[in-house]
Amino acid sequence: MATEPDFDLDTAHQYFSKECFNRAWELIDKAGRSPQEDEEIILACLASLWHWTQREDCSLTNLSIGYWQVSRVYALLNQAENARRYAHLCLDISLEGGVLPFYLGYAYEALARAEALAGDHAQVEKYLAEAQRIAATIPNPQDRDQLLEDLEAIH
Repeated sequence: MATEPDFDLDTAHQYFSKECFNRAWELIDKAGRSPQEDEEIILACLASLWHWTQREDCSLTNLSIGYWQVSRVYALLNQAENARRYAHLCLDISLEGGVLPFYLGYAYEALARAEALAGDHAQVEKYLAEAQRIAATIPNPQDRDQLLEDLEAIH
């Protein structure tokens, strides 16, 4: 039987959603991760996403970012099916409305990356074209350039 914790649960979700997200980013950027760190990166990004889902202030944008990060982690670890699954979740959330084009563009970037890993070149081209179309609508040049740079890395 669960009992109430002796700490503020909302504060804990706020802390761990951000802390785990940032830890996953550190490991994404780390060259030469160990097998233990590869496992840690999966756990960190999934924990971050779960904690976000427990927050009252969780928005579609937060979910889009979380699903994108999970997809990216699985792509880094050469797990095409998991990368594809979370990329589709990212796209589904991003299409619900209220998510800025920048994040929608990254949903297509995640799909292109997952399909590249899976070897489906027709799907890669389809998703890259859609991401590039969306990138053209992003008003902030830094955001637009960041997305376009990440798209170039998929080729």
